[in-house]
Amino acid sequence: MDLDSKLNLTMLCDFYELTMGNGYFAKGYANRITYFDVFYRQIPDGGGFAIAAGLEQIIQYIQDLHFDAADIEYLRNRNLFCDEFLDYLANFKFTGDIWAVPEGTPIFPREPIITVRAPAVEAQLIETYLLLCINHQSLIATKANRVVRAAEGRTVLEFGSRRAQGADAAILGARAAYIGGCNGTACTIADQLYGVHAGGTMAHAWVQMFDSEYEAFKSYCEIYPDNATLLVDTYNTLKSGVPNAIKAFNEVLKPKGIRKCGIRLDSGDMAYLTREARKMLDAAGWTECQISVSNSLDEHTIQDLLHQGAKIDMFGVGERLITARSEPVFGGVYKLTAVEHEDGTIEPKIKISENVGKITNPHFKKLYRFFGNDHGKALADYLCVYDEEVDDSGKLEIFDPEATWKTKVIDNFTAKELLVPVFKNGQLVYKCPDLEEIRGYCLEQVDKLWDEVKRFDNPHSYYVDLSKKLWDIKYDLLKKNS
Repeated sequence: MDLDSKLNLTMLCDFYELTMGNGYFAKGYANRITYFDVFYRQIPDGGGFAIAAGLEQIIQYIQDLHFDAADIEYLRNRNLFCDEFLDYLANFKFTGDIWAVPEGTPIFPREPIITVRAPAVEAQLIETYLLLCINHQSLIATKANRVVRAAEGRTVLEFGSRRAQGADAAILGARAAYIGGCNGTACTIADQLYGVHAGGTMAHAWVQMFDSEYEAFKSYCEIYPDNATLLVDTYNTLKSGVPNAIKAFNEVLKPKGIRKCGIRLDSGDMAYLTREARKMLDAAGWTECQISVSNSLDEHTIQDLLHQGAKIDMFGVGERLITARSEPVFGGVYKLTAVEHEDGTIEPKIKISENVGKITNPHFKKLYRFFGNDHGKALADYLCVYDEEVDDSGKLEIFDPEATWKTKVIDNFTAKELLVPVFKNGQLVYKCPDLEEIRGYCLEQVDKLWDEVKRFDNPHSYYVDLSKKLWDIKYDLLKKNS
């Protein structure tokens, strides 16, 4: 099968979504209005927050939801589904409502990233793809943001395509890394499709292709005088690589008055080699020459290199970013939180577990973020029932669900509702920002978090609090169903 020409992403669903949909249809529940939340339970790498990403791809998916004749025939041949259900799928389209936090928003455990209100079959069917998008891109955006913060303002490029787990992982991973703060990518198609600036210079093969290292460097400078970054560790970084790079710069770039250039290291003791290379370049008058490094980097390695006094201007981060190697699963889930009856009343639903972390927050909810008016920093997130309004003109008592005896009072704050309408009655009502806007918004919102929340190790726990009304509903459901 030619996947590129045959793939219909509507069929990218867990099979039980179809069997449950058929069952809902058989029992008369197909059109029952349901509410589902997408949320996650644990922050990757023990961090203080994650970054939401993947909404644009979800929007594209929802707009193209349909079953082809070949899909219906495949399902018919499984001999599991009634004819009425298959006829329903043949004319299927999404008619529900979706709310989501904008891409680039810092997000915290157990709060809704996406809320779906739709007939049961529709809401159930889209579960897999929503989770796929959110789990993958949020994971990579979160990892990228950690790497970028470790670099302390230095340029970070995503270099991981060849180690990604498939083409989509490479392309959308580059997109997510850019949202998280990376300055660009080595992935050409990510630039073509999304405008993530792609760049690159040479591999060791270029240097090996020529009769000498110097000839390789000189030729590259002649062809690309305005973008000459030379890979200096093919043979011996300090004995030949850096001296030959300086010689090529002097002979080709200097007569043209070009001072912009660079060297790259891909192996060895980066802290020592970059310090020595910096001395050699400066002594030769190439003080503006930038030093970039690559090779199995992550936020911890970068942090260590900088603490050791490495002289690095740019980091190329590959496999440990594009695969989020240290914790490669985001763990987002999709849970029913309420059903709506014919008279319009909304009945909250809860999932209970002996594992307290798996107990869900019930009901159709709003999500607010409170910002202090005196410093602009995020104070807490606040979950309340859909019909509650937050008055930020005075004081507000908020309830800590992790400590049932504890409340706190905040004042002098501004409340911002985070979940925004995306689809209404199946129609798109949200204008996707361009990628530059998303990236800028992400960096701006991360800056609104306290430094204690942004620590890599043992970060401060950010509060996601429940309104008193929502807590009472949750507690009553716990008692009723225990």
